[in-house]
Amino acid sequence: MGVALVAIAVLAGSGEAVAAPGTGSDSGSAGSSGSSDSGSAGGSSDSGSVTSGSTMPESWQDDPGPIPPLRDDIVTPAIVSEKFTSERVARFLIASPALHREVGVDVLLPADGSVPRPTLYMLEGVGAGEDQSGWMYMGGAPEFFADKNANVVMTNGGVASLYTDWDKRDPKIGLHKWETFITKELPPLINARLKTNGVNAIAGTSMGAQGAMMLAHRRPDLYRGVAVFSGCYSTTDDVGRLSTQVTVSSRGGDPANMWGVPGGPEWEAQDTVRHAEALRGKPIYLSVGTGIPGKHEGPGTDAERFVVGGAIEAAANQCTKRLDRKLQELGIPATVDYEPTGVHAWAYWEDRLPKAWPTLRQALGL
Repeated sequence: MGVALVAIAVLAGSGEAVAAPGTGSDSGSAGSSGSSDSGSAGGSSDSGSVTSGSTMPESWQDDPGPIPPLRDDIVTPAIVSEKFTSERVARFLIASPALHREVGVDVLLPADGSVPRPTLYMLEGVGAGEDQSGWMYMGGAPEFFADKNANVVMTNGGVASLYTDWDKRDPKIGLHKWETFITKELPPLINARLKTNGVNAIAGTSMGAQGAMMLAHRRPDLYRGVAVFSGCYSTTDDVGRLSTQVTVSSRGGDPANMWGVPGGPEWEAQDTVRHAEALRGKPIYLSVGTGIPGKHEGPGTDAERFVVGGAIEAAANQCTKRLDRKLQELGIPATVDYEPTGVHAWAYWEDRLPKAWPTLRQALGL
């Protein structure tokens, strides 16, 4: 509930929106970071009022769970185990030198495995579990991709990490070198094991939407397209910095351990709004609701879903508009889906996955 209070306070107090992290449940898993509607590229200054102390109060923080044990003996990335639950559904365990541990990824194999196929990587939100991706059991991925001719790889873990490389190990949420893992260690293993054709796209929801966009603009050579749901995409304007800090500190992490002093060079390097030019030529899909309860809410819905999910989605709506405007300014085409209703919840992201498919299909060359 503390997360929602932060989102509501920003919405009510400043007229600007920030999408703070959700709870990891269907009522709004995964929070993101946000940006003001005036934008980071030309709006508020980097020397604004948000400082390194602008973090979630401890009493409002959610438990991140135990820190995965680390190992110093992993020197080469490798698939160390494979568990198939059906002919086309598997979970691989990956030994990662960057993360100093073994990391799970859920894998959906293509309908037609007779020839090499492209690969879609999918990220989730702030409460990302170590045992299975939310896309598997809340986002409808197994059912949706059952007839699609693409490999789908969904990372496990990365709680409150933004799927980025941190400067320092954090005492509360551990070691994060996710950009290295996702962009350097994992693809060669997937390409070799699944005999892919080397074509990749990336998608994400909430915190994972921000992460997917950051990785897309930082590695335009790796991803041919991107689809995101209910995220925010700035890190350097006042509200963007605040929301990024809230995302990290919502699970007890210290934002100073991530990219150093807020507003510094690495914060700027992660700002997709500032680096939107790197997305030119890629199929892009942006999707967000309004925060107004929709078809998945009813008389029996708990109040937290309305309050938390509504506030976060309303904030993400403003953040999406900011990136949308920047792309329009640059003349970069994108498919932008503004839903008239919908809170920050998996049920809506499952609904929007088919709407994202034409964009992803184009990116994957299918």
